[in-house]
Amino acid sequence: MPTGGACFARRRFWPSFAAVNFVLQRCGLRDLADKLAAGERLTETEGLRLFQTRDLNALGALADLARRRKVGDRASYIVNRYLNYSNYCILSCQFCAFSRKKRDNDGFQLTVEEMVAKAREALALGITELHIVGGLHPSLPFGHYVDFVRALKALDPRLQLKCFTAIEILHLAWLAKKPVADTLAELKAAGLDSLTGGGAEIFRPEVRRQIARGKESAEEYLDVHRTWHRLGGRSTCTMLYGHVESPEDRVHHLGLLRGLQDETRGFTGFIPLAYQPENNGLPVEHPPSGYDSLRTIAVSRLFLDNFDHVTAYWVGLGTKLAQVALSYGADDLHGTILEEHIFHMAGATSPQGRTEAELVKAIREAGFTPVQRDTFYQPLKVWAPGELPGKPAPARRPSPALERNLVTA
Repeated sequence: MPTGGACFARRRFWPSFAAVNFVLQRCGLRDLADKLAAGERLTETEGLRLFQTRDLNALGALADLARRRKVGDRASYIVNRYLNYSNYCILSCQFCAFSRKKRDNDGFQLTVEEMVAKAREALALGITELHIVGGLHPSLPFGHYVDFVRALKALDPRLQLKCFTAIEILHLAWLAKKPVADTLAELKAAGLDSLTGGGAEIFRPEVRRQIARGKESAEEYLDVHRTWHRLGGRSTCTMLYGHVESPEDRVHHLGLLRGLQDETRGFTGFIPLAYQPENNGLPVEHPPSGYDSLRTIAVSRLFLDNFDHVTAYWVGLGTKLAQVALSYGADDLHGTILEEHIFHMAGATSPQGRTEAELVKAIREAGFTPVQRDTFYQPLKVWAPGELPGKPAPARRPSPALERNLVTA
């Protein structure tokens, strides 16, 4: 339960609760609002009630108050680049439009030298983070992964490397014939700064079997992150929503993340990901709407009381809806990215990247103070009113081999 500074934040921001009191009475959330105002934790049954309310405005008002308790009027972004080393994968997740088999003519595999060239170009644009994931490659040795982490860190020790999903770590441990803890320790020594949160999907086993048969279990996903946290590492976590899962499944998923955060305090932020239904083997009749996305972000903010940060992932939502989400519990728009293909290969129509100036402008238009952050959500720069980033240095024209690289969320 919140204490100290959190209690001060509650006293400071919760008086504005009176402004939405009449809405809360009408929609039947007054008792939950009272619990939240007192700093009490919601149960899973109460989390489900939040998902079931039809009054999105009341839900958003509660989430906005909770958000302001945590971070005030600031909203953040990161200057980063996404990078994939390969899209060859031994798995065949039903919802994935990215993975390829060796027999496919549009698969790719980057050398360490190609990855370094891409990173060098991105550093010239001012990035502070490389976000690196890929498929479970059928033949690359463990040493290849250690080599590219070490080579990328050698470019600039200040460059933060956010790499690998939990299932990739399990794959690498199998390749290395080492326990997960030893595998993570070796990658950390090579320069790994943070794990990505990808691959969580939905934890309920019945749903997981439908959308990602053969992937790691919820227990395995959580244990990889638990092990990384015990080594002193930090990571993000995710939830893929809007496919075949139910609101009960979402609350169950959030409950497991909240439980691990209670145990380790190792998650820096939560990123709900809207399912993109095109070009994959899991079509859905009603993909996530803007209403559902705002509702999911708001419930996440209220239920995940031990998380400081909730991201509105603009790639999946679109920039305009992500701006709105900043008033529904989110406090982060993710990053500049520079390239993104996983969501776009599955049907997303947002741009491939955003400039820093565009993200600053989007945050300011939504009524918040823009903050450039690092991988761990620590502020690097707070932008004064009217101040905008300068033009980044021009990047060298990449080679055709590099342009063929695809990147993932």
